[in-house]
Amino acid sequence: MRAGQTLSMEAEMDLGNINWLAVVACVVVSMISGSLWYNPKTFYPAWWKAIGRSESDAPGMQNMGIVWGGTVLSSFVQAVSVALMVRTMGSNTLSSGAMAGFMLWLGFVAATSLTNKLFAGQLKAWVIEAGNHLVNFLLFGAILGAWH
Repeated sequence: MRAGQTLSMEAEMDLGNINWLAVVACVVVSMISGSLWYNPKTFYPAWWKAIGRSESDAPGMQNMGIVWGGTVLSSFVQAVSVALMVRTMGSNTLSSGAMAGFMLWLGFVAATSLTNKLFAGQLKAWVIEAGNHLVNFLLFGAILGAWH
């Protein structure tokens, strides 16, 4: 928040202040970036191997409704959370929004998921997964910062 602004934390966290169209755009962007990131011609083969799967292991196709529903829901929750934090941080430009997204990714996504992957011995998987989240959080922050 900038000097001279007196917006209370309650007003900052008001869900009515969220640009819901921008949130939906973030969810769509997340689905597109994920499909490109984990494409068989990009990082999917390396990620599949890094999580301990072989080429003969077929990805599970059961419960795909739950997988995709959970993925969209997770992306929606992330976008709403980034929207609230971008507003709270006073980020109202593309670059300041992207920086807010980066800081949220670094402090919460990268750091917590790194711990899990280190104990699992899957550092390469973390690099691939965290990279996708970094792209999403940068894009979310940029979209939500610029489109208010």
